[in-house]
Amino acid sequence: MDARLKSLVTLAGLGLLLIVAATWGWSSLTQPFPEGDGDAICVDRTYAAGDRISRGDVTVSVLNAGTRNGLAGLTMNLFEEAGFAPGQEGNAPEDAKVGTVQIWTEDRTAPAVRLVASHLGKDVRVVRRAPSTAGIQVVVGDGFEDLVAGKKSIRTRGEVTVCGPPTDAVG
Repeated sequence: MDARLKSLVTLAGLGLLLIVAATWGWSSLTQPFPEGDGDAICVDRTYAAGDRISRGDVTVSVLNAGTRNGLAGLTMNLFEEAGFAPGQEGNAPEDAKVGTVQIWTEDRTAPAVRLVASHLGKDVRVVRRAPSTAGIQVVVGDGFEDLVAGKKSIRTRGEVTVCGPPTDAVG
């Protein structure tokens, strides 16, 4: 085979390879993003009167109502280290006025709320307000520093539902 023909075949092969790669790349680029795998952050479980709810049974979400960057993430790490299941984190709504720490919940006497509150010290305020995140919603302000040594578990007084980690995440 002469050199010119060899060069022509090589260029044709490389051109074909370029077209195949470009087609595959364009096809991959224009595909929609895959849907989430459907894993829930937390699932509701019912506990009977007298059952114990431990930290690992409760999902905690944290919102930052302060001006300190990363405060929600830092607080979430503290809750995880204490044994709680991680929920969502983000910024609190603009109307949030939180100096230190609050729990926003519709049931201020729920055992899971009391368990989380025991780790937030005496300055925690439990506010009747619909939460916008999964599990127990903790809202921290600039005055929040650290968790305190709270209860490891709490006994239920009646039948309750607690949003906790999915079964496959417990363990």
